[in-house]
Amino acid sequence: QVQVVESGGGLVQAGGSLRLSCAASGRTFSRYAMGWFRQAPGKEREFVAAISWSGDSTHYADSAKGRFTISRDNAKNTVYLQMISLKPEDTAVYYCAAGRVIGAVVVGVPDYWGQGTQVTVSS
Repeated sequence: QVQVVESGGGLVQAGGSLRLSCAASGRTFSRYAMGWFRQAPGKEREFVAAISWSGDSTHYADSAKGRFTISRDNAKNTVYLQMISLKPEDTAVYYCAAGRVIGAVVVGVPDYWGQGTQVTVSS
């Protein structure tokens, strides 16, 4: 079993940057694909980015391409989401997810979810 805990959210002005972290427990972290999702008030949770267990393959939502970068450090059991050029529409609760199959993560059916971290972008 894998438990994931997000951190790094906060309040930032438009155009600013944030780096979210997701710390995972369990010895099998390196076998899991990881992903980030977000849910804005009144909206459904949506896919943001995903990374394969090895880090060799990444996937991004169109809204994230060019501004967000997902990465992982298997030695630290941690996955990151670097966000730049933030916009007010990026305001949401950001969730970390883990899944054995990256395809399942990308379509929103991972094996495990974190509790989320709030990101607020002011205009």
